Amino acid sequence: MLNKFCSLSQKGEAVWINDVRAAFDADKNARPLTLRLTCLDGSVCGYDCPVPRWSNAQERIFIRDYLTARIFNVLSCWSGRELTAYFDTDDTELAALVEECIAAFGSVPGLKKVLNVAARLCRGTGNAPFEMKTGDIAAMPVLKSTAAKAVGQLGDKLRAAVDGCAHGAYCGMDVGGTDIKLAVSLDGRLIAVKEYDWNPAASPTAEGITEPMLRLISLMRACVIADSLPHDAECVKLLTAALRKDAADTEMDAAIIACESAAAELPLFSGIGLSFPDVVINDRILGGETPKTKGMRENKALDYEMEFAKLASVSESMGRYCMDGIKVRIINDGPMAAFSAAAELAQDGDAQLGESGVIAHSLGTDLGSGWIKADGEIPAIPLELYDLLLDLGSARQKEYAPEDLRSVRNENSGLAGVRRYLGQAAAYRMAQQLEPALLDGFTEERGDVLSIITAPEDMRKPCLEHIMNAATYGDEAACEIFRRVGAKFAQLTKEMEYLLDTGTDRRFLFGRFVKNESCFRLIREGFAEVMPEVSLISADDGLARSGLMRQLAAREDVTVAQFAQAVSAIYYSRM
Repeated sequence: MLNKFCSLSQKGEAVWINDVRAAFDADKNARPLTLRLTCLDGSVCGYDCPVPRWSNAQERIFIRDYLTARIFNVLSCWSGRELTAYFDTDDTELAALVEECIAAFGSVPGLKKVLNVAARLCRGTGNAPFEMKTGDIAAMPVLKSTAAKAVGQLGDKLRAAVDGCAHGAYCGMDVGGTDIKLAVSLDGRLIAVKEYDWNPAASPTAEGITEPMLRLISLMRACVIADSLPHDAECVKLLTAALRKDAADTEMDAAIIACESAAAELPLFSGIGLSFPDVVINDRILGGETPKTKGMRENKALDYEMEFAKLASVSESMGRYCMDGIKVRIINDGPMAAFSAAAELAQDGDAQLGESGVIAHSLGTDLGSGWIKADGEIPAIPLELYDLLLDLGSARQKEYAPEDLRSVRNENSGLAGVRRYLGQAAAYRMAQQLEPALLDGFTEERGDVLSIITAPEDMRKPCLEHIMNAATYGDEAACEIFRRVGAKFAQLTKEMEYLLDTGTDRRFLFGRFVKNESCFRLIREGFAEVMPEVSLISADDGLARSGLMRQLAAREDVTVAQFAQAVSAIYYSRM
């Protein structure tokens, strides 16, 4: 069994963690080992990780990497206060292996990120510093049975949030890795949407990230001002130009100044909702290890923790645009996707909402994942599934530098995480594997590194659109890319269900991969080959059931898949 896994890896084949776990669990001679995690809220969860016996150094390395991946995935999903590995501590061979795994989290940068996140979360929630420990399995405390799954009035809460936006001005912002999308409503009318391209990972400071966000909030307020002005007013003309996707910052600034000058008094929002791609706990950005802050982390001239604190407090800066007593509501982009789907389903009284809640994913630049329980709780956990370690094989592809599009290693962590299997980086990598001609004109080679061109023009989005269009017109290699994305998404779903035990049999998908019907059909085909018992549902026009979302669907210039989370952020501001 171990020899087979090692052999597949050396051949460049994927070795999925779900398959390895099933094989190890079935090994009657494996040595027992259990992981116990004390979560941020004090609850405890446990995972059995039997360790088979190895016969050579290669097999030992594979087992070490498997156990390390298991620990990493648990912490990426849950984070927590303390993680303890229980095993027979008299087994010196096994003890040495476990200690080696734990030590790696302090020395390997990609692994250390989960400790950094745990440290910030423990600090931000008033808990003692996070610890990783070992203990003898004979003294392992009995794990109390978990409570029954939450059942509640999720639908009622969601409908109240939607109805609450019928009066007043609201702004919703959906922050992504390559763009920001905004929506603004006034008295139940969707009066404007805006898409803004950016590259936050290139910014060496927090201001480089927060200033565009604040400028865009000002622009949305300008839309509220302009709503009561004549259409031929000069400031309205400037605003119309500023709402174009390709509008320069100077055009937006000019429109903001003109609209504010025309206003008798500056309006204030009744709510601002923000979807942000990082760990968010209690409306504060606390993670700090995502690709969006790469430039800040690499800026040696700054204290990163102090700089990140400026980003974490962006809600306070946005608060000046809100009425007194109104708090800016922030949530991770994954939970926002779940909230968005749930809010729309609630309009039709979906019975499953109160029984199993909703899980949703945004699939585009990266993978965002969210879970809203049947009682309306959005678990205060990182749920950073985009970094999960699913493939313990593909040894050849791991030899490439993370910056190389052929690599399975994430640029942000150096580890073979999910974003190189599901997001836009996966499309580039598999295109190079299956049909390099699909990347003609989009790549550059510097030394040994092959990458998508980002300057003077950023070709990442055009390249992805090219691959998606090729799949639409039946190019077999392009079609196979999206089938494989679907199969890998099923592997992620298996791991997520193992870690969380949600019990849901449907997943709602948002994002760039989904808005193309042909690509989504191919993703579903690949997914069903691995996990037919779970349904994938596109967050397309068919999910537009609330007032603002129906207005979005009626627009001819944008799609629901593009702006659904920005509109939902409006509703979330009242949740």
